[in-house]
Amino acid sequence: MRFISSTHAHKGVREQFFSVGEVPGVLWSPEDAEGPRPLVVLGHGGGEHKNAPRIRELALRLVHASGFAAVCVDVPGHGDRPVDPAYDDLARTNQRRVAEGAELAPLIADFQAMVARQTVPEWRAALDAVRELPYVGERAVGYWGVSLGCGLGVPFVAAEHRVRAAVLGLGGGDPAGAVGISVPVRFLVRWDDERVPRADSLALFDALGSADKTLHAGPGTHSAPPEAHELDDDVRFLIRHLSAAA
Repeated sequence: MRFISSTHAHKGVREQFFSVGEVPGVLWSPEDAEGPRPLVVLGHGGGEHKNAPRIRELALRLVHASGFAAVCVDVPGHGDRPVDPAYDDLARTNQRRVAEGAELAPLIADFQAMVARQTVPEWRAALDAVRELPYVGERAVGYWGVSLGCGLGVPFVAAEHRVRAAVLGLGGGDPAGAVGISVPVRFLVRWDDERVPRADSLALFDALGSADKTLHAGPGTHSAPPEAHELDDDVRFLIRHLSAAA
């Protein structure tokens, strides 16, 4: 793990840019942090990056409200990652197929499943590295990710035993991958989502193997920005479950 820069992002929050191998990321933590604390892995959306406004706002809310740490890394082809020709070619192919009348949702699901085969081990390596820091340590881990962050987050949460609670949503994909998730889940749905059919989102929620899962549906399209109270509810959910696990 190599640190690139460290700044004070906002009242009492330390923001550190780093890389693990070729994967760039950013870590937020209390600037006076000493000793271990819960950590939340954030999965950014498609076309976004590790320090996108929504991701950064959520990270700052987590640190301020709970003293937790939060981390996000750029997924392939986003942020400071180079363009991946294979992913770029597939994206163009999918755009052409949609223009020819193909359904969008299955193409998105197949693309995200392919990317997840690379991102899951990358995220686990970043998690290993961050948890070696004395002001993070080996405490409970949570996950937050919607849209692309959901498509990549479902296989990550299913594979990563250190994750103790997750916020997912605005996604569909293969429900079979959700069966292996057993931790508490808060699942978000946009009732008027134009990219993910409502039935696909409900099928994914239904497939989650967790006995403690709640569905939170609201009006709006896929790209509609979340209301402030929605992020507050996400933060409270993660604080409640990660504090109990800690």
